[in-house]
Amino acid sequence: MKFLCVECDEPMKLHETRAPDDSGSLSVRFGCPSCGRDIAMLTNPWETEVVSSLGVKIGPSGEPEEAASRCPFSGVVQEMQVKEMEAERASPTAPTGPQWTAEALARLEGIPEFVRPMARQGIEHYASSNGHAVVDEKILDEARQRFGM
Repeated sequence: MKFLCVECDEPMKLHETRAPDDSGSLSVRFGCPSCGRDIAMLTNPWETEVVSSLGVKIGPSGEPEEAASRCPFSGVVQEMQVKEMEAERASPTAPTGPQWTAEALARLEGIPEFVRPMARQGIEHYASSNGHAVVDEKILDEARQRFGM
């Protein structure tokens, strides 16, 4: 995923990230290298919590300048899929998280495919953190409300 400048159709470069403030909001600023136009992304506290629970690092971390131009969330889905495959190989019969009811899985299918793994992991983290061994529709509603969706 990339942010493109509407005027120039150029990939935006990451300029600045600000760690969550007292309200829990996180901000990320991008700029167009051609025309200088800036855009900013601001997460609400619940979105910040989801991103943090997934272990996503925002912004460059000693990577070459070219890597800093990527969207800060790129690779998250791929990383989760790799971790799931590794967990299945290590112990194919052991469950890797809370069990899901058929109704909850059906609702999960309604989430766009490219964000579904991240949503599933966030919901499972919410369920586990709150002592739930099963994700049902009630847990989906609670997680949705908690994350402000």
